[in-house]
Amino acid sequence: MAVPDRSRYYRIIRVPHITEKVHQMVERNRQYAFVVDRGANKGEVKAAIEAIFDVKVAKVNVMNVAGKRVRVRAGKRFGYVERSDWKKALVKLQKGHQIDFI
Repeated sequence: MAVPDRSRYYRIIRVPHITEKVHQMVERNRQYAFVVDRGANKGEVKAAIEAIFDVKVAKVNVMNVAGKRVRVRAGKRFGYVERSDWKKALVKLQKGHQIDFI
């Protein structure tokens, strides 16, 4: 039997998105947030989370986040830079499952 290629899961799930709001969502609803590949869909995100963290996923929501316009200074001049757009996935786990990042 061939070993499945797990590297594609790591291309889908980029990094966990950790903020105060997400921390509250983890405590209340068992919901975690991840920065994911912009081409990923809900099924791919669910499969990747279940394979990487060995948990059962109950629900996945994905959303596109627009990049912000940031003011930067170069010497005496000011200008604006656009941050890249990105995709966020909110993953709700089934009861009894949790992900430890630390």
